[in-house]
Amino acid sequence: MAELTQLPGAPEIQSGNAPVEGAPKQVHVTPKAVEKIRAAFAREKVAGGLRLGVLGGGCSGLSYQFKFAPEPRPRDHVFEFEDVKVFVDPKSMIFLDGMTLDWKDSLLQSGFVFENPHATKSCGCGTSFSA
Repeated sequence: MAELTQLPGAPEIQSGNAPVEGAPKQVHVTPKAVEKIRAAFAREKVAGGLRLGVLGGGCSGLSYQFKFAPEPRPRDHVFEFEDVKVFVDPKSMIFLDGMTLDWKDSLLQSGFVFENPHATKSCGCGTSFSA
């Protein structure tokens, strides 16, 4: 996975391998997902970072959200993978700590895949889960 670097003026970047009580918070993004995020930013001609979040709803109770964001909010956890920034709000971090965002290509579909250690159940489309 890409190495984390601290952004000037951003909250401290935290690292760790698994969500452990008292351990620093962490979200992982694979090199393939970084490549796809970078391409989406270029295609849409936007700058900033990718906001990852969790919303109530979806067929399993919670839904993943991701969208472009020009800059982090004051309390966001900020991660950087090569030149791709990822912003996660504190409430979403509860559900996303230890999660890996990946990109998968298959004969049937291609898209982002959330590998979340907090998900106890997920829907068939992979965008909704319960914790």
